[in-house]
Amino acid sequence: MTRNITLIPGDGIGPEVCEATRRCVDATGVKINWEIAEAGADIIEKYGTPLPKETLDSIRKNKVALKGPITTPIGTGFRSVNVAIRKELDLYACLRPCRSYKGVRSKYQNIDLVVVRENTEDLYAGIEFEEGKAETKKLIAEIESLSGKNIREDSGISIKPISIFGTKRLVKFAFDYAVKNNRKKVTAVTKANIMKFTDGLFFAAAREVAKQYEGKIEYEERLIDNMCMQLVQKPELYDVIALPNLYGDILSDLCAGLIGGLGVAPGANFGNELAVFEAIHGSAPKYKGLNKVNPTAVMLSAVMMLEYIGESDAAKRLDRAIAKVIAEGKSVTYDLKPNRDDPTAVGTSQMADAIIAAL
Repeated sequence: MTRNITLIPGDGIGPEVCEATRRCVDATGVKINWEIAEAGADIIEKYGTPLPKETLDSIRKNKVALKGPITTPIGTGFRSVNVAIRKELDLYACLRPCRSYKGVRSKYQNIDLVVVRENTEDLYAGIEFEEGKAETKKLIAEIESLSGKNIREDSGISIKPISIFGTKRLVKFAFDYAVKNNRKKVTAVTKANIMKFTDGLFFAAAREVAKQYEGKIEYEERLIDNMCMQLVQKPELYDVIALPNLYGDILSDLCAGLIGGLGVAPGANFGNELAVFEAIHGSAPKYKGLNKVNPTAVMLSAVMMLEYIGESDAAKRLDRAIAKVIAEGKSVTYDLKPNRDDPTAVGTSQMADAIIAAL
């Protein structure tokens, strides 16, 4: 059976790491018809937008996409092309596993954490009011009238919506992932001691969901500031971590730091019927076309994609091949060498060759 999957190379280093990843996925023997779709800064002149309707339609049709990093152009209507894709397709759950790989430089070992971040609400909903605008002054006056609290007149305002519906489906996703993958615990994280009616609601809704999994999966709660300290001091105490959007964005980068950085951190965004798999690092335009950057994060995202489409054997073989090449430390990019100036470092394409040979 041949499966149609949307491939969005992105821009900057995106096309290089996506091509390396495509070759490795094809080498597993899984039959995929890659439908190329465009997004990013490089296509604005062609389409008048960094996110064409055709790209979203391709994802909706194929239901699965693999995406490279994308540059969000300055001065356009998009705060973020990545955020726009998630919102347009209602990809409400962002899954970011962070697992240690032998051979990757890190101060920590044996890290195995999974961050589940809500994607559609919170401060990333993009409901903002600019300082000095008439509507902002009107909003400030209304808030002062309703709350009895003063807001400086030269303030910008952001609105932070967190709903019961959005929270419950996110936390249910986290628990279902934990059950399916034999994880032991889900930890919900907010700042509910201060934001009682938004973050407090997140905890209250999460507790309702947790009741359905009593006896199967342990549930606990942490405050975000304490959680950051806990992860640095004793990450082994944690397993699956469920968070609202902003905290999830920050904490997923912290967890990536525990395993050696964004270059080895995969990611995926899930809706009810759609899934987009992507690395969480940026597009690094200064390295474009140099055949230099580490493709591991996109490759590990492809491992997640293979698992998702039911190709578990291929996923395991590709994951083992990536781990083997990194552990050997020979055919790896400069950032995976003990010394970043090591002349034996190979390029993006050559690291893919080594991974294909190890399959």
